[in-house]
Amino acid sequence: MIIVPEREIAGLVTAADCFAAVEKVFASMAKKSASNFPVVREAIGHADAIYGVKSGIDRVGPALGLKAGGFWPNNAGKGLMNHQSTIMLFDADTGQCRAVVGANLVTALRTAAASAISIKYLSRSDSKVLGMIGAGHQSMFQLRAALQQRAFVKVVGWNITPEALGRLEAVANEHGLPFEPVDLDTLSKEADVIVTITSSFAPILKAAQVRPGTHLACMGTDTKGKQEVESQLVADATVFTDEIGQAVTIGEAQHAIKEGLIEAADLTEIGAVINGDQPGRIRPDEITLFDGTGVALQDLAVATAAVDLAIARGVAVEVDL
Repeated sequence: MIIVPEREIAGLVTAADCFAAVEKVFASMAKKSASNFPVVREAIGHADAIYGVKSGIDRVGPALGLKAGGFWPNNAGKGLMNHQSTIMLFDADTGQCRAVVGANLVTALRTAAASAISIKYLSRSDSKVLGMIGAGHQSMFQLRAALQQRAFVKVVGWNITPEALGRLEAVANEHGLPFEPVDLDTLSKEADVIVTITSSFAPILKAAQVRPGTHLACMGTDTKGKQEVESQLVADATVFTDEIGQAVTIGEAQHAIKEGLIEAADLTEIGAVINGDQPGRIRPDEITLFDGTGVALQDLAVATAAVDLAIARGVAVEVDL
């Protein structure tokens, strides 16, 4: 069995590697050659933590495995990341455990890759201003990935605690772009693309605030009850997602579905757009929304790439199980 420690991931997998792996697995999902299994995600009644298991198989890869972990909100005081997870990969032919991969950075990179893919396929090609809602650790990865997809000239940002916006300003400055902290009304008025990456359980962005032609990548809702945008905004938009089954149960679409504003049939998997089987944006004034729930196959695709690179570069640790 191969072990790829968390400390090695940053030196192995680039954002471009993640983008390619996630784009490929989204396409495979839409072709039904890859499947995610039902998600387990629960509050464990200890340390205020949410723990979950996501698993799946890509028969083309092939990639079979799971990611286990979740959110421990008190970790910052212990010098640890709040998000903690580990990936296990299995040999699809024998069922033997092939590898264990540290998944904290993998999770951040694959989540950013998903929103970047949605920007590539769904946003207007002339998008100039990028809006960021949320300034947690994940937001930096989101911003770096998004900036690769369009010729943005400015970044605007909002966070419930404005002092945290400095990390987004630093990333924008890395790319030679101006950054401006703004209120939500101003952000919605200026931004052509909006990325939401929060842990909110109440809608932050309202339908009336979003102007025609905007693309939204909603990346924070991955649990029952979470919500970043108003249900009516989801209903007003053309909605795309990583996986419809997850979107209607734990994604941003769960609320619009529950309120009867949309049906599951109104959602399109982004993989079908990648494959050319479904159109993406049709009109310049169309509001498009990507409901990024985060699927196991994203993790497995990136972890598989990390294992292959670790072996090639001689940094994989091999142990007998």
